[in-house]
Amino acid sequence: MMTAEDMRRASVRIAHEITERNRGTDDLLFLGMQTRGVPFAKRVAQSVKQAEDKDVPVGSLDISLYRDDLSSRGRLLVKKTDIPEGLSDKRVVLFDDVLFTGRSIRAALDAITDFGRPRSIQLAVLIDRGHREIPIRADYVGRNIPTSVNEDVIVRLIETDGLDEVVVTRRED
Repeated sequence: MMTAEDMRRASVRIAHEITERNRGTDDLLFLGMQTRGVPFAKRVAQSVKQAEDKDVPVGSLDISLYRDDLSSRGRLLVKKTDIPEGLSDKRVVLFDDVLFTGRSIRAALDAITDFGRPRSIQLAVLIDRGHREIPIRADYVGRNIPTSVNEDVIVRLIETDGLDEVVVTRRED
């Protein structure tokens, strides 16, 4: 569905869209959702640096304890949350690899508000596959990939998986 070059182009485009919409980089803070949202946020921050010669701080957010399906997930692996600056009065851009039902984003919003009150929260996703259960819409989308509920979208990033690609697989029932 997406090659490494497609993913690079999407990151560059999203970087330009973010700086244009926010009229620059002042007070921006990128927060990547663990796991693949973190390298995605870093890639976009690097594209902003190349285009604007400005650094945007990048942090990581673990939403494990905020999920509404904790009881059904079995063993919980909590990852690092690292917010490099306070959130108050920041324009936070939240990054995730795939937007599907919206439940992870809802959990992330709950987590963010526990750390402070940002001026605004925007959402950037590499893939939007539809099928919302909660009324959440991304502000920045790398690619819309319509899928059935019997399919999985798998994002692989060099930083976590050794290669860059997005594939759609059919779920075995």
